Amino acid sequence: MVSSCSNDSPFETPIEDEEDEDLIFEIPIEDENTTGTLVFNDSDSSKDIKFDYAEGEVGTTVPGRIIFTSTSNQKRLYITQNISGGGEMPFNNFNIEGKDLTKALKGDGSVDLDGDNQKAIDFTFELPVPDIDNGEIVYHFWTTTGKGDFRDANKRLALGVGTITVKVGNGVNAAAEVRSFTDVKLSAPAADGSSESFFSLLNETVYKINEGPEFRAFWDFGYYYVNSKAYFTSADTYNEVFVEAFNAPVEGLEPGDDEEDAATETLNKTYFQLSTTNSTGFDGITLSGELDFVEKSTFQTTGVLAVGDVIEFVDNYGKKGLIKITEIKPGYIPSTDYIKFDVKIQP
Repeated sequence: MVSSCSNDSPFETPIEDEEDEDLIFEIPIEDENTTGTLVFNDSDSSKDIKFDYAEGEVGTTVPGRIIFTSTSNQKRLYITQNISGGGEMPFNNFNIEGKDLTKALKGDGSVDLDGDNQKAIDFTFELPVPDIDNGEIVYHFWTTTGKGDFRDANKRLALGVGTITVKVGNGVNAAAEVRSFTDVKLSAPAADGSSESFFSLLNETVYKINEGPEFRAFWDFGYYYVNSKAYFTSADTYNEVFVEAFNAPVEGLEPGDDEEDAATETLNKTYFQLSTTNSTGFDGITLSGELDFVEKSTFQTTGVLAVGDVIEFVDNYGKKGLIKITEIKPGYIPSTDYIKFDVKIQP
């Protein structure tokens, strides 16, 4: 069964958040229609919340429809998928009637809205039902007035955030497991931004700093090596510490004046502190709740890193986690010098 419902505080609550006082959300009432439908209209002040249901089976797809109408321009459509409480992930693995996604996808995976679609969209597509025994697959949908953020739907939010939930079996998710990444490798940074020195906790991906504005919301923290010592620091403070260490900023980290939304662009903050948890304790953590002990520090840069260290962190979106340092090849040369580590983070 598929149920549609409103959600004005989607995903995790960001550390820095802004309330949307004018959120308007409406869903058609239940009828014989088998398509889960979400309707947003900024001219409707009723704020009624109604429900629509559809049915689907594992291994098939469920039809979904979104109708967003605005008096001002909507620039991008963002969609995420969360399988069995495993965490919100960017989602674009579908076809939209009348939209060529090979041409319409922006670099960050959002759907480009152009022409008439900026004022009104009416898209119908098929939502896959993954092969799980019991649990929920939750899809979130929202539009933005500029470049958004898959982990913070409030960033340049145009109307509101809609939800379609696909229930499988008894619809109850098992206890949430941590997301685990192993053997992550970050290179010593290059001032021209060409080194793979940044990591995204969203999609487990290592990024070159100069890969461009589409990916800035993905970057959580970076690696740098100075005075024969290794450090992590958040994207938000990276240029500050890099300038202090090397007397020059990193090219491509901060937006140029001609970039989209340059004046209001933000970079992710990540907060670190050395943990009393050792490597054995790190390895034994399997469930999300086992990371609840992590507290947010006030430091966006780690202390000096050494092999065997376990670092506690809280990311920009309130997710808690641990980093275990497994290898450091000391030095300043991006092609040969690096740090390796494992990560466990709440979904």
